[in-house]
Amino acid sequence: MLSYRHLFHAGNFADVHKHAVLSLLLQELARKDTPYCYLDSHAGAGRYDLASPEAGKNAEHRGGIDLLWRRDDLPAALRPYLEAVRSLNPEAGERPRWYPGSPRLARGFLRPQDRMVLTELHPEDAARLREEFAHDRQVAVHHLDGYHGLKAFVPPKERRGLLLMDPAYERRDELRHLIVGLAGAKAHWTQGVFALWFPITHRTALEDFYRRLEKTGIPKILVSELCVRAPKTARLNGSVMAVINPPWQFEQRLGECVPWLASVLGEKASGSERCRWLVPE
Repeated sequence: MLSYRHLFHAGNFADVHKHAVLSLLLQELARKDTPYCYLDSHAGAGRYDLASPEAGKNAEHRGGIDLLWRRDDLPAALRPYLEAVRSLNPEAGERPRWYPGSPRLARGFLRPQDRMVLTELHPEDAARLREEFAHDRQVAVHHLDGYHGLKAFVPPKERRGLLLMDPAYERRDELRHLIVGLAGAKAHWTQGVFALWFPITHRTALEDFYRRLEKTGIPKILVSELCVRAPKTARLNGSVMAVINPPWQFEQRLGECVPWLASVLGEKASGSERCRWLVPE
C-alpha cells in the first residue's frame, strides 16, 4: 500500500533544486522547433496547497521556495522557474500559496507542438492529476505504476524529449526498480534525455546510487548535488539530479544557478553543491 504523499514536503529545498534543473532542461529542449515529449514516471498531484494542514505539519517549504519568493537577485537561469511558480500565485503575498508539481511546472514550458505523458500509481493523486489537466489535449494522464508505464510509452513517437524519474523511495527495493527501469528505457530511447532525482541522506547511500548508475554502462551521466547540511545523518540533507544525455554544455547552465541556490538554501552557511560527470561520453 502506498503511503507517501508529497504534499507534506512540497516546495522544500529538494523540490527547488529538482525543479530548477527540470526547468533548464525543458528550456534547452525548446531551442529546436521540432516537437518533444515530456514523460513523468511518478507524477504525483498537479499542484500542492502550501496552506493545507498537511503542508503545514513540517512547513518544509519555509526552507525552500519561501526563501526565494521575495528575492530580487535571482540568477537569470533561475527566473523562468520562479516565474512558473508565480504563475500559480497571481495574488503575490509574503509567500506562495500554491506550489506546482513537476507536471504542472513542465506544462508551463510546453509549446503547442509538444505533449506530456504522466503516470501516477497513488489513486488520490492520480485523480487530482486528471482533474488538473482535464480537457488538456497535450496531456495524457494514466493511473499506472510508473515502471510499467516506461514499457508502454518509451520511446515516444516524437523521439525527442525528457523522462523524469522521481519515485518516493518508500519501497525497500525502489532503487533496484529505478535502475532496471532506467536501463530498459534508455535501451529503447537512445536519444532521449533522462533525469533521475535521488535523496541525499548520508554518503554511503549516495555512493551506492552512483555505483549502480555506473554499472548500467550508460554513458554521459552528469550529476548535480545540492546539500543544505552535511550528509551525516539519516534525514534528508540534500538532493541529487542525475541527468543522462544532457544538452551540450549543460553543466555550465547548472553552474549559473545551483551554487547560488546552495548559498541561499543552506542552513547556517553550511550549504554546498557539486556538479560533475559521473560517467563521461
